[in-house]
Amino acid sequence: MRILLRLMGFVKRYRRRLVVALVFMLASTAFVLAIPQLISNAIDTVVAEGEQTALMWLAVAVVGAGAMRGISAFGYSYLTEVVSQRTAYDIRNALYDKLQRLSFAFHDQAQTGELMSRGTADVEAIRMFFGRGLLGMLQIAVLFVAITVLLIQANWPLALLTMAFLAAVGWRAVVVARLLRPIWLKIQQLMAVLGTILEENLTGVRVVRSFAHEQEESKKFSGQATVLYDEHIYATRKRAFNLSLMVFLVTIPIPIILWYGGRQVAAGAMTLGQLSQFIFYLIIMAMPVRRLAFITNILSRTVSGGQRILEILDTESVVQEKPGAVELSNVQGAVRFEDVSFGYDRSAPVLKNVDFNVQPGQLVALVGGLGSGKSTIAHLIPRFYDVTGGRISIDGIDIRDVTLESLRGTVGIVQQHTFLFSATIRDNIAYGTMDADMEQVVAAARAAQLHDFIESLPEGYDTWVGERGVTLSGGQRQRLAVARTLLMNPRILIMDDSTSSVDVETELLMRRALQELIKGRTTFIITHRLSIIRNADLILVLRDGEIAERGTHNELMSTDGLYREIYESQLIAGDGCDEEVS
Repeated sequence: MRILLRLMGFVKRYRRRLVVALVFMLASTAFVLAIPQLISNAIDTVVAEGEQTALMWLAVAVVGAGAMRGISAFGYSYLTEVVSQRTAYDIRNALYDKLQRLSFAFHDQAQTGELMSRGTADVEAIRMFFGRGLLGMLQIAVLFVAITVLLIQANWPLALLTMAFLAAVGWRAVVVARLLRPIWLKIQQLMAVLGTILEENLTGVRVVRSFAHEQEESKKFSGQATVLYDEHIYATRKRAFNLSLMVFLVTIPIPIILWYGGRQVAAGAMTLGQLSQFIFYLIIMAMPVRRLAFITNILSRTVSGGQRILEILDTESVVQEKPGAVELSNVQGAVRFEDVSFGYDRSAPVLKNVDFNVQPGQLVALVGGLGSGKSTIAHLIPRFYDVTGGRISIDGIDIRDVTLESLRGTVGIVQQHTFLFSATIRDNIAYGTMDADMEQVVAAARAAQLHDFIESLPEGYDTWVGERGVTLSGGQRQRLAVARTLLMNPRILIMDDSTSSVDVETELLMRRALQELIKGRTTFIITHRLSIIRNADLILVLRDGEIAERGTHNELMSTDGLYREIYESQLIAGDGCDEEVS
């Protein structure tokens, strides 16, 4: 009930439509209940009185009641579907918005396929409940109560005998709902796992083909699909048995009614019409009993799906914007790390007591081996993660005291792993500055040395980029990402190994353009390109999450330290041509 009540909160804004649908449902139920009464009267009229005229009018009334029932049922079905679709729309958007706002820490652990399952299959289960289950359960309850009252009025001993079997049906529905809920929760979790396997396989299809692992991947997918199939069959067997049992329980009273009711008619205690009325009402109850089995199944899936969705909606982002956070404006670009510590897991710190000060417009190079903390520093500046100790400030203002939007509008970052959207080249470049005109887009592309390549394409800037940019080479993707960031014109620029997939000639052209663009802009660069590192105002050499050395290229080369070791072992090997072109 707690989960259902939470989900009902999404329906509140559509309560007027729901009330109108309720009115249509009650009207439809009333006309359904009226038809056996009219038929009963018709039978008694013909048998007892032989009134042909009255019989004709009763026949017209039956037709009219059937027509009104159809109209009411249409209104009820249409409005409940509208409410369910709008509710699903709101839940889906709320879930998507929440996922967009959760910090990197959440997405580091979440699986894409599992999140997709929650946004599709789980939301659809909830939609079906609001479309068919919510008022459907109420309609069954109204039918049950109304038929009970009508039958008691006609013959209370026979009514009580009949209702005893229907009560057993209701009890069985509750038992099965409790039985099916954990089964459907497991099924939805298995679907999420299957979705994750599919998503990973499609994303890494080139790796699969390269290692000729198609058969192994097919076995893995087939194995998981088999587990999901078995659970579905198990749930279907339970549901089918439940439906058959409930229908059987409804039909048991019919021979009892015929036997006992026939004796009552023969004794004159009941009319033939009243006996027919009993049977008609029991037949009417058979239809909602079948629906009750269906609704029970929907309810189980809804509670399971609702639980999984509410888990996401209730998740609090590790990175929170303070109440009353100020806008970061007129940024000069001074960045300071004061005794900063950080760990993705508090038991394993990645950064320890990092302390440095960068003046506006300076170029800072971050150097170190794998896992030394270079990219972590880059991710802390725009608050993708929050420090676990110390303080980061921009122009003397703690970044935790400013709005996330203004902070990330100030800090532009070119990620190490470039991601492009399935859109045109122009749309990808203008992603961070949606109101940019064509001249600005072209200027950014020129700065990233991408314009000539784009112009060589048949559709130019309107060329469609394939999923994740697969139609472009690694260097082209990175240059496009550089153009996208430069178009934002951020005061603080972070380039996380953004030239790793660029050849020497292209990198030289990019460097010449970037030398002009980084003037007056505080820039952090993570790279193994000697040509960029040697021109830095400050080089920070990291080892095991700590700053081992700091200074300019010449200062660090004059000492026999870690920087010189890295220079001799890695930088020369990767930058052999740079000495000649510098």
